[in-house]
Order: sequence, then C-alpha cells, then structure tokens
Amino acid sequence: MIPFLEILLALPFAMALVVALLRGVPRGVTAWLAAAAPLLGLLVLAWLTPAVMAGHVVHGDHAWMPQIGLSFALRLDGLAWMFAGLVLAIGALVVMYAHYYLSRNDSAPRFFAYLLLFMGAMLGMVLAGNLLLLVIFWELTSISSFLLIGFWSQRKDAREGARMALVITGGGGLALLAGVLLIGRIVGSYELDAVFAAGDVIRASDWYPVVLGLVLAGVFTKSAQFPFHFWLPHAMAAPTPVSAYLHSATMVKAGVFLLARLHPVLSGTDLFFYVVCTIGALTLLIGAWNAIFQHDLKGLLAYSTISHLGLITLLFGLSKPMAVVAGVFHILNHATFKASLFMAAGIIDHETGTRDMRRLGNLRRSMPFTSALAIIASLAMAGIPLLNGFLSKEMFFAEALDVGGGGGMRIAIITAAFLAGVFGVAYSLRFVLETFFGKGPRALEHEPHEPPRWMKIPVEILVVVCLAVGVLPALTVAPVLDAAARSMLGDAMPSYSLAVWHGLNLPLLMSMGGLVGGIALYFGLRKLLDLHAIMRESLGRRLFQINLEAMFRLARRFTDALANGSLQRSLLWLVLAALAAAAAPFLRDAQLPVPRLHTMPALGWLVWLGLVAATVCTVALYRQRLLAIIVMSVVGLMVSLAFAFLSAPDLALTQLLVEMVTLALMLLALNYLPSASPLERSRLRKLRDAAIAAVAGAGVGGLAFAVMTRPVDTIAGELLARSLPEAYGSNVVNVILVDFRGFDTMGEITVFGIAALVVHALLRRARMLPEKHMPGGPAQLPVPADLTQILFPLAMTVSIYLFLRGHNAPGGGFIAGLVLAVPLLMQYVVQGAASVESRFGFNYVACIGIGLAIAAFTGVAPMLFGYPFLTSGHAEPVLPWIGEVGLASAIGFDIGVYLVVFGGSMLILSMMGTVKPSPKLPSRHGVIDPARRSVRTGELH
Repeated sequence: MIPFLEILLALPFAMALVVALLRGVPRGVTAWLAAAAPLLGLLVLAWLTPAVMAGHVVHGDHAWMPQIGLSFALRLDGLAWMFAGLVLAIGALVVMYAHYYLSRNDSAPRFFAYLLLFMGAMLGMVLAGNLLLLVIFWELTSISSFLLIGFWSQRKDAREGARMALVITGGGGLALLAGVLLIGRIVGSYELDAVFAAGDVIRASDWYPVVLGLVLAGVFTKSAQFPFHFWLPHAMAAPTPVSAYLHSATMVKAGVFLLARLHPVLSGTDLFFYVVCTIGALTLLIGAWNAIFQHDLKGLLAYSTISHLGLITLLFGLSKPMAVVAGVFHILNHATFKASLFMAAGIIDHETGTRDMRRLGNLRRSMPFTSALAIIASLAMAGIPLLNGFLSKEMFFAEALDVGGGGGMRIAIITAAFLAGVFGVAYSLRFVLETFFGKGPRALEHEPHEPPRWMKIPVEILVVVCLAVGVLPALTVAPVLDAAARSMLGDAMPSYSLAVWHGLNLPLLMSMGGLVGGIALYFGLRKLLDLHAIMRESLGRRLFQINLEAMFRLARRFTDALANGSLQRSLLWLVLAALAAAAAPFLRDAQLPVPRLHTMPALGWLVWLGLVAATVCTVALYRQRLLAIIVMSVVGLMVSLAFAFLSAPDLALTQLLVEMVTLALMLLALNYLPSASPLERSRLRKLRDAAIAAVAGAGVGGLAFAVMTRPVDTIAGELLARSLPEAYGSNVVNVILVDFRGFDTMGEITVFGIAALVVHALLRRARMLPEKHMPGGPAQLPVPADLTQILFPLAMTVSIYLFLRGHNAPGGGFIAGLVLAVPLLMQYVVQGAASVESRFGFNYVACIGIGLAIAAFTGVAPMLFGYPFLTSGHAEPVLPWIGEVGLASAIGFDIGVYLVVFGGSMLILSMMGTVKPSPKLPSRHGVIDPARRSVRTGELH
C-alpha cells in the first residue's frame, strides 16, 4: 500500500532541504521548487478526498518508542483534511506572493526553507494520530515561526517579536505537554482513537480540571487568547507573506485546531463552558476594540485576528453541535478573507513604502484594482451580506441567542456578540475609508501604482472564494464543512441549511444593528476624537518586557555570584553540587551496601600503585604545567590498563585514545597559558580545596568500587545472550552502542556535534578579534615533523581496520574516529594549523553534518518498512573469491558515529591551533603577562 500520509507529510520537509541546499539558482526556480511541495501535497490530499468524504479515517502507523507510548501515527479525518487543505492551499498562494514581495536583498532560499519547515510542522500537527507526536510538531511550529518572524534579524522589532512569540507559545507548549502526559496516564494510551473513546473517563477523572487547565494554556497561548494576546501584534514585524500565512491559516489556528481536536474529549462540563466562553468573549472584545485605534494596516489586521480567534473560541466553548459547526465554518471564512487582507496590506506597503494609514488615503485612484480586492475582503471581515463572513457571523449570532444556563452568562454572551459585530464594522470601515478614500496620500516614499500581475493573483483567488462562498455556500463550502464537523460530532451532527437568506429573524436584526452601530461608532469617534493622535501602548508587551528584564537581572546576579570569571570558582560549585546530589539518597538511609570483596592479583596492585603514584606526582608538580600534563597522562594510561585487566578491551582502547586526544588538547592549550601556575596565597584555601578533593575522590572511588564488586547477574547476561542472534554482532559493547541503545548514541553524537560547533564559533570569534586573543607562544615539542606526517597514513589504515572489525571485535566508529584524529592533532601541535590545513583541507563542519545525516537516515530507513526507529537488519551476501560475508545495517549508523566523532574532535581541537596569541590578556582578575610568565589573580572566596 502506498504511504500517502507519509508522503504528504514528507513533501515540505524534503523540499525545504532541497531549497536550503540549492544556492546560486535563480529566484524564480527557488520559488517554483518551494511551491512544488504544497501543490504536490494538494494532489495527494485530493487522492484521499473520496475516502474522507465517505466518512473513513485514513491511518498511517509506525512504531517509534512504544515503551513510552510514542508512535509515528498519522490520522486523516475530516477535520485534519480541512486543515491540511488550508495549510497547503494558502501556503501555495503565499509562496507565489512572496516571490514578488521579497526584495533582492532578502535570501529567498532561507525564507522558503523556513516557510516549508513551518508548513511541514503544521501538517504534522494536524495529521498526528498520537498526542505525543502532536506535541512534538506543536513545538516545531513555535520554533519555525520564531525563524519566520525574526527573518529580518537586522531589525530590533523583528527580534523582539520573534522572541516574544517563542517565549509565550513555547511556555504554552510545555503546559500542553504536561496535560497530554496526564491524559495518557488517565486513558492508558496516547493514541487519538483511544483518547476519543475515553472521553467520559477523562471528564470523570479527578485530574480533569488540571488536564483542562494545562491543555487550555497551550490553546490560549498559541491562538493569542486573553491574557496572552499581546504577542500577536508584535509578530507583525515579520515579512507580510509570513503574516498572511501564520495569522490566517496556520500558526494562530493551531490553538483552535487543538481545541477542536480535543473538543469531544474535554467539552460537555460547566468548567469547560465557563472558562472557554469567558476567555473567548474577552478576547473577542479586547481585540476588536483595540483594532479600531491602530494606525498600521497590519496592526489593525492583527488585532482583528485576535478578535476572530476569540469568536471561534467562544463558539467552541458553547459546546452545542451547531456552535461547533459555526466555529469550523468561521475558521474557513477567516482564513480566506484574512489572508487576502494581509496580502493586500503587503502590496500597499510594497508599492507605497508605508502601512501607516495616517500617510495613506485615496489609493483607489492610483491602485484601483488592489483597492477593489481589499475593499471586498474588508466587507467580508465586517460580515456584509453576499460575502462568506456574513454567513458564519449569522450563525454566531444565532448560537449566542440560543445560549442556555444562567441568565447572567446568557446576557453577557449576547452582549459580547453584538458589541463584537459593532466593533468589527468600525475597524473594517476605518481600514477601507482611511486607506482607499479621503485625502492623500501624504509624504510617500514611492509613487503608488499597481503591483506586478502575478502578485495580485493570490489575492484575487481568495477574494473570489469569499464571493463564491457568500453567494453559493451550499455548492462550495458545504461538503468541506460537513466532513470537518462530522468528524468532531459524529452522530450528534445537526441538520442545518447553508443559505444566504433565512428570513427576517433575530440574528439578521442583530447583524443589521451591528452594521448601523459600527458605522455610527466609527464616525462618532472621528467626530469626538482625533484617531490619528491616539497612541495605544500594549500593556501586555510592557509587562512582558518588565518580567524579561527582571529575569535578566536575576540571572546576571546569580551568574556574578557563582561564576565571576574564575574557573576555580565554577569548578568548586560544580563539585559541591555533585557531592550534594550524591549524598542526598543516603540522608534517608544511612546504611551503605556492603560490597562483596574479591582478592586482587599482583598485577592489579601494580596498576593501582602506578595510578596512585601518578596522581600524587601530578598534584606535586602542578605548577610546572608541561611536566604535570605528561605525568597526568600516566593516570589515563593506568586507567586504560585497569580496563584491560578487568577484561574490557573496548573501554581500554577508548580510554587510551581519549587520553591521547586530551593530551593534544592540553598541549594546544599551553600556547595560551603561562609556563607556570601562579603561586597560591591562602593556606586556608589550600586546606579547603584539599578537603573537598578528598571527599569527592573518595566518593567517586567508592562508587567505582561498588560498581565493580556488584553481583554479575545483571542485564549484562541478557545483552550477551542477545547480541549475536538478534544484532548479528559478537562485540557486545559495539552492539549496545549502535543497536540496543542506538537512540541514546544518536542523542550523544548530536550533542557532541552541537558542542563542537559552539566551541568552533567561540574560538573563531577569538581568532577574529585581536583584543580577545590569549597570551603565550607556540609550543615547542621535540617531535620531528616528518614523523607526524608518516603517522597519518598508518593511522588511516588502523582506523579503517578498527572500524570494520568493530561489530565483532574491539573497535567501532567511536574508536576509529579518535584513531584518525590523533595524527592530525599531533601535526596541529607540531607544525601549526596553516601547514596542516594547506595539505589536507578537511571540512570538519560538513563532516559532522554528513555523519548526523547518515546516522539519522539509517534510523529512519527501517520505519519505511514498518519497523521501529533504528532497527538493525542483517544480510549475508556471497562475494566472488571471498565467499559469504555477514553485514549488519548497524554499520551505516556506525559510519555516522565515525564521521561525527572525527569531525567534532578535530573541529574543536584544530581551532585551538588557529587562535593567534597576543601580548597580554586583560581580565577581571588580573593581567596575564607572558614576559613575566606569571598571573595576578583575585582570591576565591
């Protein structure tokens, strides 16, 4: 069976990668490649449409981490189908629009890559059939929207808006994760089908109020509901195509999608009704009222979006079947007229150089076609008859009038609905009159004119949809609305009629009253106030900034108290924290386990005595740094011998290689340090440090002793028994790394790669800024340069040998990567970075990226065949002249480990050889003077 859902989800991510990697191609080609993802996705969605319209649910299920209930489960029902269609259709129009909107200075590959990444995240969220998977994609939408909002990173408002959106929506995402975990605990599963079947169980649970509060926190932050609504207007610093996409069909609709998705599970209680309706009504009125006083076109549209999101939330809060239908209907209508309005505002900004209505006016003469499109979309937003907004607004009024329960709540909802209608007409009227009529324009940067033909086509398509739905709703939107609402309501689906005229009734009278009241309100405000002189500051933004600044101050004080630039102080706090964490379990139970002692042969005593002697010498010679490093390397050698003595050849080899790499690091670090350590001035400090070191050393030694003397009947026997028959490897250590615990290794190499990139960035900055360079001169080691060059081909041979044998004998990707790094590091130490890089020219950053990609691909590949992530396979091909050869697919994952370890270690250590020393290093604690070879430091208190 063709995995249609998997293909549908993979298209945006795959095309985002293609667009990001293709540099130097014409912008038109980039735009077409970006548009291919939503267009092909619409074809796949069209193929699945008959099944969805017939009421079927299309599934795609792949095991991922079943132990924690996480599966890569995709689920396409009517609601997901409708949202996927919105994401893809409006996404395709936004791509076309963005091609003409972006300037030549904007990076088209980066923009479209971010946009496609966000599109894929939204698709993943609406298609997710597992709540944990939904949360993963939910957070990915926050991250990708952060990149889009902050696309113009050179602008302060873009950076602030992106950060604000990420903090608010990211915090809501954490609350949502907690709510989802509680749902899984109550139901016993995170699969949506199981959760839907357990709606009564969830509502009857004692945890229901907590679950509802946590889930609604995620909904309200994402969909900009009061009191979290303030982040949305500040996200207007994004390019207009981003605003049109995020605030019409995607980002802010994620919250109301989740509310709709979990509506069958969480609704039906008084708590749900009062909380959701109250927040929805407040958001509806606050957004609409503030929209009237905005001067920026996008600011007005942002606050109107907040208001319409409150309207949708209020409808879902009513919990009646017809209110749910009205909420879904308004999601569709709002997406069309709001996307067209944002695009029209972008055209005006693009062609006039401003979005400020105080400088605009009378644009209908210079931009008649754009003006007509924007006016029609504005009338749809205001709910004027024969446009789609009118129909869903009528349904909203009807449901508000039909609210049951307490009289106070009913009156409040009716009042809020009517006032929202009045305010909606008022801000729509201001948008139209002050932009396209009246006097003006004034002091524009450009002479207003119509945009390129193709830039208007997306707006035209959306406006035609507004007209078609408003005039012929039963022939256009009815099947879509029915499929989406039926997937939520099931047998409770009400019968209704989508018609333009339902006779003279109360909803129509409310609509007419709202129209008259909105006109009177706008002209009354113009008469009484100077709307252009009113400046409204966002209270939410101000409180957010105050809290953010307070957190920064607290963080600075905490950092200054703990890490004032002294490495010794940081290490002191680290060791003390480790001691406290290790001692905590014994505070409740003072009885320590008595390990079973074993006799140690003479060779073991020799290794132990060598370890003790090397440690004592290191402490005694610490001021002579080069000599101390050489003696300290003996400690590592003794540890390697101890591993070999305890029959752990893999660990012994790894420890030995790590010791060699660490030694090279230390030698490179000596370039930037005085040849001798500073004299200590405080005897008390020596005693304190000795006591802490003794306690910490005794604790680590006791822990190691307890581990080595524990009973042998542990999980090790199970791993030994399963290594060869299930993972096709005789080397259990390597099998654990690349198969049994492959997911852990994947995380470790990812962290290692990220750490290497961070160190690379820091050291590159130190290399580029002379005033930041460290003191010292190049190390002079008595190692012939020719010897270091001969070592590389030998090490390459040994590295390949150890890699190939690693699955069945001591070796593997980690060890092989370190073996290959050692001779190169020696050349960096002896000959310098310029000489080495002129001959080899390795791209270590690319090496890390390729390694991670290979490791990820070998993990994902089994999922295409229905197996869990990182499942290993085995084959035994017969090769000519060689015979049967056993191959395990884990070798592909090990290749990724090999490349990441080599690239990461070399990226870190090679940069140490490229930082140029400078005469002195200013410091908060003194000035390092290479001539005197000493340092004046402050005391550590």
